[in-house]
Amino acid sequence: MAKRKEEEPPKGAPAWQSTFADLMNLLLCFFVMLFAMSTIDAEKFALVAASFSQTFSIFDSGGSSLLEGLLINNGVSQLSQLDEYMNTMGQAAESDVESDEFKEFDEKVSDVQQEMLKQNEELAEKIEEAVAEQNLQGDIDVDFTSQYVELTLNGALLFDSGKSELKAEALPLMEKVGVILQKYAESIIEVEGHTDNVPIHTARFANNNELSSARALSVFDYLVEHTNLIPANIKHSGRGEYIPVADNSTPEGRAKNRRVEIKIYNPLAAP
Repeated sequence: MAKRKEEEPPKGAPAWQSTFADLMNLLLCFFVMLFAMSTIDAEKFALVAASFSQTFSIFDSGGSSLLEGLLINNGVSQLSQLDEYMNTMGQAAESDVESDEFKEFDEKVSDVQQEMLKQNEELAEKIEEAVAEQNLQGDIDVDFTSQYVELTLNGALLFDSGKSELKAEALPLMEKVGVILQKYAESIIEVEGHTDNVPIHTARFANNNELSSARALSVFDYLVEHTNLIPANIKHSGRGEYIPVADNSTPEGRAKNRRVEIKIYNPLAAP
């Protein structure tokens, strides 16, 4: 009967020794690297850093950026300028985002203002037509901005000098003005009184501020009593002598400055 052939033992070192040797080599390399990091030559390290700076643009000035604030201890390095760089880049990115947001916001605001200006121009044309129908071209001036349409009434037509009560002959004019304003009852309407710069001091009014306020209030009272305008939508204020539209050094200029302005605000700009 044939005998089983005995296997010959494998030649060379056992397999576990090869694995163990590889592990030892890796550990050796690891500790050599740590030792090299702990005793690194600063000058050579600066050269390496400068090379990285030129290649990747990480640091501002190669070796000098590393040597300032460089701390090497047991293989651990801290770079002060790296943190500064990251913060600077983050702030720059945030600044760019904010800049884009403000730019977009400004564009939207500009679009809204252009639309408001267009609407007010159309409204001013309608009011000018109504003024012409009432034969008031010489008594009322119509102007507009992106915020409002403005009707300007000469103060001499409405009030006697130094007085705040509407003249009897001014009532037909105010009636026609009320008819025009009633078409825009839903809008915010502001009545402003203005004077020239000639000082006033009477038993009733201590100065032009009080006079202009009283005149604006008189127009307000008339509109509330004789029209269907909503009182809550009407404002009145006295602006005194501080917003002249003409030269106060001439009688003609002072006459223009004594006025009442009625502003019809665009719904998008109502105060």
